[in-house]
Amino acid sequence: MKQIALHWEDYECLDAGNNEKLERWKDVILRRPDPSALWPLQEESELWKHPYAHYHRSKQGGGHWEYLKPLKESWVISYRDLRFKVSPTGFKHTGLFPEQASNWDFMMEQIKNADREIRVLNLFAYTGGATMACAAAGAAEVVHVDASKGMVQWAKENMALSHLENKKIRFIVDDVLKFVAREKRRGHTYHAIIMDPPSYGRGPNKEVWKIEEQLYPLVAACMEILDDDPLFFLINAYTTGFPPTALENILASTVMKKHPNGVIEAGENTLPISASALTLPCGIYGRWVKK
Repeated sequence: MKQIALHWEDYECLDAGNNEKLERWKDVILRRPDPSALWPLQEESELWKHPYAHYHRSKQGGGHWEYLKPLKESWVISYRDLRFKVSPTGFKHTGLFPEQASNWDFMMEQIKNADREIRVLNLFAYTGGATMACAAAGAAEVVHVDASKGMVQWAKENMALSHLENKKIRFIVDDVLKFVAREKRRGHTYHAIIMDPPSYGRGPNKEVWKIEEQLYPLVAACMEILDDDPLFFLINAYTTGFPPTALENILASTVMKKHPNGVIEAGENTLPISASALTLPCGIYGRWVKK
């Protein structure tokens, strides 16, 4: 199943092709690499030639931004009632993945319609898009876990921008596997668990994360802290070569096995491309949802 993030006003994928994408972040036009844009461009418009900034990849790895117009260090964009800080980083990212809006909509709808208190755990939580969506939807508690102190601080800024300071959000800088093990020992449980694991990463104490080796053990460990009456379990991934069926099978072997009163949905996250009828593939998702 393909889900398309259709409801943005402050963000737009203007065009994509030749392994690049051209985007509007409110009033700012950025040109960035995208390995999924494998098709040729029909025409390189003036916007392609004159963005505010253009990220160039290096043959040695990494890359750099070329700034072609004056650009603030950061600015704010909105999605529905949520507000997020956007800032070009040294790794081509901006601190927000706009295709995740489809997942935010799903989470918000589930929590609003649950008609009960919902505790949410967000692992590899980055700058907190999902955290803010769940808190804004009325979650009783959202626990936000990420190994990067800088990303957690960014998430706190997004909380303030979205005026969610009065919501119960706990920010934790930790290795996710260690945190889940501690939560099991404490007897804490969650009605909804979200994770957005990288292909490779390191925890705050240099713990090594490799998705192909540790995703299943993490999901299995999360079963020990998933409430007996769960609402949803969502996995998002950007790892090249990881098909949605892999996430579907992991969920079938864990969550569905223990909670057969649900359904599993899996597919691609995509963005509409304004210059054509195409959509830009932006990773995959798999989720178990209570019927």
